[in-house]
Amino acid sequence: MGREEAEQHDQQSPLLLGFPSTMETSESIKRTGTIWSAMAHIITGVIGAGVLSLAWSVAQLGWIAGPLLMIVFALVTIVSNNILSDCYRYPDPNSPTRNRSYLEAVKLYLGEKLQTVSAVFVHESLYGCGIAYTITAAGSVKAILKSNCYHKEGHQASCTYGDTLYMLIFGAVQIVVSQIPDFHNMKWLSVIAAIMSFAYSFIGLGLGFAKVIENGSIKGSLSGIAASSFADKLWLIFQALGDIAFAYPYSIIVFEIQDTLKSPPAENQTMKRASVIAIFVTTIFYLCCGCFGYAAFGDDTPGNLLTGFGFYEPYWLIDFANACIVLHLVGGYQIFSQPVFAVAERWFSKKYPNSAFVNNFYGFKIPMFPRFQVNPFRLCFRTVYVISTTIIAILFPYFNQVLGVLGALNFWPLTIYFPVQMYFVQKKIGTWTKKWILLQAFSFVCFLVTVVGVVGSVEGLISAKLS
Repeated sequence: MGREEAEQHDQQSPLLLGFPSTMETSESIKRTGTIWSAMAHIITGVIGAGVLSLAWSVAQLGWIAGPLLMIVFALVTIVSNNILSDCYRYPDPNSPTRNRSYLEAVKLYLGEKLQTVSAVFVHESLYGCGIAYTITAAGSVKAILKSNCYHKEGHQASCTYGDTLYMLIFGAVQIVVSQIPDFHNMKWLSVIAAIMSFAYSFIGLGLGFAKVIENGSIKGSLSGIAASSFADKLWLIFQALGDIAFAYPYSIIVFEIQDTLKSPPAENQTMKRASVIAIFVTTIFYLCCGCFGYAAFGDDTPGNLLTGFGFYEPYWLIDFANACIVLHLVGGYQIFSQPVFAVAERWFSKKYPNSAFVNNFYGFKIPMFPRFQVNPFRLCFRTVYVISTTIIAILFPYFNQVLGVLGALNFWPLTIYFPVQMYFVQKKIGTWTKKWILLQAFSFVCFLVTVVGVVGSVEGLISAKLS
């Protein structure tokens, strides 16, 4: 297989949920999406591993600030995505030109330089999810082993297991899976991932609710878990902000979801309504998970609700929930990695158009398996990519801190700054007008959240590494 076939192969979807590729022409797509399908895509895109850290976040913030900040993040997410929805058509809502991806929109509205900057954040976010998923999957495998051990040996047994081996196994699985042809077109993958994420999230919620009933009381305090010093408490609060930020935004897939919607009514109107309803449902679910988890364990709330062993029984249900997490993350890792693979492979193909190593595919046959095509560059690049995420995960196997860094780092630039700047251009909002001042103030406050979230989470990483 030569360069033409390789370029055709590179026309991969940059989406997380199996939507059409941006390489397809607008006319070739039949848009049949409705407010219900948009809501389903949003909820599927938002709810994931981040839900497991929300009880810990509420525990750091307390009964007042914890639920309040989750509501605030929900409102910020709605505002951000309403702004993005209006930027779907360029240069105005009535234009036939569509922005079918986040990076495509940044390029049209803000130019190639800022597109490059936004691309760094987008792909860093996707790469970071690979690291976070490796950590989370290994923790869940370890939790299954510990659950069975505690069931057999008693809750006081040592039952200690390391992380490294399970991260290496997860990485090895990803090396193999990343070579599957047309993996990006397997829409069933998104369906399975969605089912798994809802399954373990509802199990965590149910176990927390049952624990509160078993205790006969609601634990926790208005100020949250006490720390040894004011500085330590501040770091934990900042880290909790990062964890909540990781759980909410879905900015980088807004345009892809909107591009599936039929019209009339106008896509931005349908998308806005879908965002409000989906975020409302998600927030209720998040509040239940976070608050019931904190109510059940109080100061002993674990960092990960399903691997921290606040729950011991029924052990089979805990095993099942963690198995769902692992299955979700095996597919989820690929869903977030495929866009990075596509960009890298497309760039090298254009940079080295005559390289057989980069562009040619070779037939390969394993006994008892169908014949498949192997591209040397793809084999090497994807393998190195997976190895790099695995190594970083092994070096920093800290669930809450890593989620905090990723959530805070990407919150302001991807969810606030670029959407606001694109909105200024589309609506032709002049400098120092009331709307300009209001949105700039909104952006600045969110920038401060990113700063303190990153600082607190990095401090947590360093402290965890040194301890």
